[in-house]
Amino acid sequence: MRIVGHGIDLAEVARVAGLLAQHRERFLERVYTAAEAAACQGERRRAERLALRFAAKEAVLKALGTGLTRGIAWTDVEVASLPSGKPVVRLHNAAARVAAELGVTRWELSLSDAGAWAMASVIAIAE
Repeated sequence: MRIVGHGIDLAEVARVAGLLAQHRERFLERVYTAAEAAACQGERRRAERLALRFAAKEAVLKALGTGLTRGIAWTDVEVASLPSGKPVVRLHNAAARVAAELGVTRWELSLSDAGAWAMASVIAIAE
């Protein structure tokens, strides 16, 4: 087992709430997959849930060492939950290709929020 990369990010909940209020569907469609948007729909803590996913996406891009380059789009990184509630990373398109090139076979993701902030830490692992 080898650690390919580690990423950590903080997202300000108020900033995400502001983007959601200002740009609504355009913001959701640009940054989140349909499944992610649906998972946060109707949540009383919608902005917090979206901020957690935003922080996770940033952390994954840091772990890959790419940011939004090499053709990677926000929606190429998806954050889902197992039935147990454990968050998981799912990659699509260019992000999946870059991860495969790096030999990434597993992701470990941890999410936490504390009022005004959402935090994500992710480790990319090659086995």
